[in-house]
Amino acid sequence: MASNSNYRAMALLALVMVFWAGNSIVGRAVAGQIPPLTLAFIRWTGALLLLAPFAVKPLRRDWPELKRAWKPVLLLGLLGIGVFNSLLYSGLQFTTATNALLLQAAVPGVVLVLDRLLFGLRSGAVQIVGTLATMVGVVFIVFEGDPVRALALHLGRGDTLVLVSVLVWSLYTVFLKLRPQVAPVSFVAVTFAIGALANAPMALWEWHEGLRIVWNTGTVLALVYVALFPSLVSYFIYNYAAAHLGAARAGQSITMLPVFGAFLSALLLGEVLHWYHAVGIALIGLGIALGLAALRRQQAGGAPRPAPLEGKA
Repeated sequence: MASNSNYRAMALLALVMVFWAGNSIVGRAVAGQIPPLTLAFIRWTGALLLLAPFAVKPLRRDWPELKRAWKPVLLLGLLGIGVFNSLLYSGLQFTTATNALLLQAAVPGVVLVLDRLLFGLRSGAVQIVGTLATMVGVVFIVFEGDPVRALALHLGRGDTLVLVSVLVWSLYTVFLKLRPQVAPVSFVAVTFAIGALANAPMALWEWHEGLRIVWNTGTVLALVYVALFPSLVSYFIYNYAAAHLGAARAGQSITMLPVFGAFLSALLLGEVLHWYHAVGIALIGLGIALGLAALRRQQAGGAPRPAPLEGKA
């Protein structure tokens, strides 16, 4: 039963990665048409407005607990909603969607390190090997199977911003264990509001600097997409999976981003898939399988699993 729920959580995370891969592609596609901080503000404001009718009743019930836990709630809202997306969209102004997707695959390793440093959590050998396999797979794709290309690595302004966003997202993933025991809709609504409020002055600054949205069908569809799928839908799923699988394994799912990014780029942009994509994808799949095997072994041995965070129904 636990094994089936593990597979279900990973399958849901795969869906999240499809939406997030699309988010990076859309963020790059509208570079120069929608200012990055304005995009982040509209994304979370739109997601909050879509969620609001369903969040009012749970929020009234959960408000005392949210107030008691205001420090971790504020931290999570700022990290996962406000800062991460502002950095990512800003980075996409200067680098490609492909680079951004590949760089985000560093999250699993960073999560393992942060879990160890901040909470003293040790990862088993199988999980470490699985994480290394996925990261080797990503590196294989990044450098097209040619180690010489790694020696010529150069990080520009956009890549640096994306890497900082990777650190921020890893912190969000690790700190999710601190969130209060409230209904998911209450937690997500409050963190969306925190993110929107944090982005508001930055969007206002862009407006003051003369940066405007170029309104057309493409930018309208882009705003609808980022507010709905990589925001409203994905954050519910990711929070559920992090509660069920643990931060390290939820973070490991980020390695699926370059896989779906490659397929989406081929489908939407006509880019060609090569042999090194197949090798990298195989290694990523092996790493994810080892991560699930480690989780089954942990549960079979009676080790404590992450506390469920779903809160009240």
